[in-house]
Amino acid sequence: MITRREFSLASALVLAGGWRAAVHAADPAPARPVPSPGQIWEGLVAGNKRFVAGKPRLRALASLRRELARGQYPLVTVLGCSDSRVSPSLVFDQTVGDLFEVRAAGNVADPVALGSIEYAVDHLRTPLLLVLGHEKCGAVEAAASGEPMPSPGLEALVRHIKPAVERVHGQGSADTLLARAVEANVHQSAKDLLESSAILRRHADGGRLTVVKALYRLATGEVVRLA
Repeated sequence: MITRREFSLASALVLAGGWRAAVHAADPAPARPVPSPGQIWEGLVAGNKRFVAGKPRLRALASLRRELARGQYPLVTVLGCSDSRVSPSLVFDQTVGDLFEVRAAGNVADPVALGSIEYAVDHLRTPLLLVLGHEKCGAVEAAASGEPMPSPGLEALVRHIKPAVERVHGQGSADTLLARAVEANVHQSAKDLLESSAILRRHADGGRLTVVKALYRLATGEVVRLA
């Protein structure tokens, strides 16, 4: 039986304790029983409900820091937007060491971000990859505007998003179009990850990685899973 401290993704609804590997950070995660992707997602949903209700868990952070100094083993990799209102650890009521977060405007992954995600999946063995978008995303809005960007960096950013915008072009009013483009961009980001990475495809095809797409609602704080 593994006797690790309770992993905060595991709620009373989930059956799973926290399976942290007490190994050096440079060592790959060893084989060990872990919750299923479905259980992990249920834990995230439970945490999001606590966040929405304003009832976060209290944690013993001092002892947790000491434990994590020996190594990390998160169960979830998150590709999310850099928007300051959408912090995955807060949104899902998680703590240090729970989520491996890769964030960029528009929740897009350039080669550097992709490498970080590959590290988490292939080295840390995170079984769940969450692509998290949010309402009223400024990066998606910029891509939808069609206006020229003032720098190469911003142009590269919107270039990643434009295929999603083009997919929903002409579908309703400006507000409706933006909402649909935001969702389309989450799907596009997930698709791009698998198409761009042989590592991610290998883990997904082998049943070792589940990709989940979700949307954060700014006003309510609720995270909604996308089909």
